[in-house]
Amino acid sequence: MLQIDSITKTYQGTHAVRDASFRVARGELVCLLGPSGCGKSTLLRIISGLTACDSGTVSIEGVDMTSSPANRRPTAMVFQSHALWSHMNVAQNVGFGLRVRGLPKAEIAAKTAAVLDLVGLSAFAKRLPAELSGGQAQRVALARCLVVEPKVLLMDEPFSALDAHLRKGLREELKALQGRLDLTTIFVTHDQEEAMELADRIVVMQGGQVEQVGPPGALYQNPSTLGVAQFIGAMNTCTSSLRHGAVDWYGVTLRMPLPDGEVALLCRPEDLSIDPNGAAARVARVIDLGPVTKVNLITETGDLLTWTCPRDQAPDLGRVMTLLPRRLHAFRGGALMGLMDVPLPAQAQGATA
Repeated sequence: MLQIDSITKTYQGTHAVRDASFRVARGELVCLLGPSGCGKSTLLRIISGLTACDSGTVSIEGVDMTSSPANRRPTAMVFQSHALWSHMNVAQNVGFGLRVRGLPKAEIAAKTAAVLDLVGLSAFAKRLPAELSGGQAQRVALARCLVVEPKVLLMDEPFSALDAHLRKGLREELKALQGRLDLTTIFVTHDQEEAMELADRIVVMQGGQVEQVGPPGALYQNPSTLGVAQFIGAMNTCTSSLRHGAVDWYGVTLRMPLPDGEVALLCRPEDLSIDPNGAAARVARVIDLGPVTKVNLITETGDLLTWTCPRDQAPDLGRVMTLLPRRLHAFRGGALMGLMDVPLPAQAQGATA
């Protein structure tokens, strides 16, 4: 449905987007995810036609749209600010795009009523934007896009100004609606939880570049770069030197079949386990998150470790524990070198041999 090829955009010599490429299938919901300033909103505006790119192409259903103005593209955008006309009621706001296109009044009324029913706002048709809650206003903005029947729906951090509970509810509504309509959607966010919950696939961006594209689970389990690993979910990071197949992990020597050199060892908090051969660390804080407990520990080397465990396994403050990673991601120069499952301490491996 949508094809992005080598898109580049610079502002005063600085790359906002650099050589970005990815594909979006029909009916797929793809999230552009990354920190503020990484180029995701600029890329979305290039797709919509609101911003011109310096090079590259944007194609929709095989048609090159790169030079087409925004009003000639089969796209519609939902903004963070809603951008509703304050002097128009809900129905008038939703039907505005149809009026611009010159549709008959009866058809505009029918289409507007249908889409308001779709987003659960039929009873609010006569209200002004000032009389709506934030969530209702965002539904109006979504309805205004849906009524023009776009081939690609673009959403630029539409829920970021709303409270956490409302954001979660709207995410669930959006995902259900998008699936029911089989609507190709590009959703920009800096919230990794939002991306993981919504997306069929995630495009992770760093510094204007596409770092990795894949399903949420694949990015979480198998990040291809250090930037992706540190941005998707929490990570414990240990920088060490690998020599002759051995590396120090917080005072414990682990065997790793990798070339010598500096290496960053990353481990998910849930991939730590209690082991008598592990690194000693003192419990500094215990945080009850409901279904799981987050534990902050200080190692003997003065580093911070984060461990997540079931509530019934939560340790007491001040307890000294010995922990080992069940899984480690090894990076060098920002690129993934290897993924190791349950590396044993060198002394333990020697005893086993």
